[in-house]
Amino acid sequence: MSKSIVMHLVSHASGELIEMLARNAVAQLDGVDVERRLWKAVRRLDQVPEILGALAGSPGYVLHSISHSDVRAALEEGCLRLDVPCQFALEPLLGQLADYSGAAVQSHNSTGEVFDEDYYHRVEAMKYTLAHDDGIGSDDLDGADVIVVGVSRATKTPTCMYLASRGIKAANVPLVPGAPPPQGLLTAIGPLVVGLTVDPTRLAMVRAARLMALKDDTNHDYADLDALRKEVLDARRLFLRRGWPIIDASHRSIEQTASMIIEMLRTRAGERR
Repeated sequence: MSKSIVMHLVSHASGELIEMLARNAVAQLDGVDVERRLWKAVRRLDQVPEILGALAGSPGYVLHSISHSDVRAALEEGCLRLDVPCQFALEPLLGQLADYSGAAVQSHNSTGEVFDEDYYHRVEAMKYTLAHDDGIGSDDLDGADVIVVGVSRATKTPTCMYLASRGIKAANVPLVPGAPPPQGLLTAIGPLVVGLTVDPTRLAMVRAARLMALKDDTNHDYADLDALRKEVLDARRLFLRRGWPIIDASHRSIEQTASMIIEMLRTRAGERR
């Protein structure tokens, strides 16, 4: 039985190099069907949020040839947050050649192009979201447009990445069993707070797969169905007590969940006028 994977090919130029590498690599694998998605001429920071948004909606293996340090750093950090593998196409060849020749590896910092207001808006949203992922910076969340709250593996990170690709500053706050919510979440005044919930049975499958990938056989409660039922119920009770809108992400795509949040933000903005 063949296995299907998605490969996101991100190129600073035409994409011919990484397409060739991807084709030749996949040809060596037995029984793997690949859907390839190519991103060409990626040379600016404002292009990264769109790529991360697509990755959030359709995770896969990322192969890139980005040499500009700021763009590469943003792409690789975003992939790290989304928990998707990301490989620079010229490694380990580049490192080995540098060691052999004794030459330093050049680093291109930026393109020096002139950027418009939309560029900075999208980049700032991406930077904010990366800096406020998975509870980071939860002591001060008033700079967010939206705070997405939920239990672990409730699709919070990919949803926030997708929102960032639309220029929305989204913070992701996880709820930890047995621990109180962060004070910054409870005292935030400006942002919209949205609770994500997931069917416990579906969540148990996702978490079990996560534990298997991490080769962790010690954290039994993390994927225990009875424990998850209580965890999800406690989260929903918190959402209801605080009056936060709730989205059930069990059978919704990342794009659908994000679209519902965007509509909530628009409605909220209209009510404040």
